[in-house]
Amino acid sequence: MSGSLTPSQTVGPFFGVGLPFEKGEEIAQPGSAATIRVEGQVLDGNGDPVPDALLEIWQPDDRGRYGTVADGQATGFGRCRTDTEGAFSFITVKPGATPAPDGRAQAPHLNVTVFARGLLRHLVTRMYFPDEPEANATDPVLILVDPSRRATLMAKNCGGVLHFDIRLQGERETVFFAI
Repeated sequence: MSGSLTPSQTVGPFFGVGLPFEKGEEIAQPGSAATIRVEGQVLDGNGDPVPDALLEIWQPDDRGRYGTVADGQATGFGRCRTDTEGAFSFITVKPGATPAPDGRAQAPHLNVTVFARGLLRHLVTRMYFPDEPEANATDPVLILVDPSRRATLMAKNCGGVLHFDIRLQGERETVFFAI
């Protein structure tokens, strides 16, 4: 037995088989009042689609409150696999502002977790809303991000659908948070 290190490896991905969540992309009922559609692609370092990623979002309701199953409210949790084009979509409601631990208001945002092949650990990011310029300008997390990279956390309004691509590396890599 030699003293050399064994390289890290990933097994899978088995996300679609191991983590089923029926209608997980529907945090809100499609067609109900105030629903929004969020869609995008997960892209690798070459800009190619990642067809076997899994995204989870967690968010408060429209008043900035996180629900729980125990209180009978929607949990604000969703899960969606990417398709062969790396595409994903969620039907949800725009979340309200939430307080940061220091009491300042956080801009409305979605918390996004990405699981994908080749990742030894999941990635965590946020999606901010383009129609909240004042709130975004004072968000205690967003202001910590280099101004030249903040656009990677901002959705784009494309005809009433919010578009948010996640780039795992390379040019225009999405900002990910170490938590």
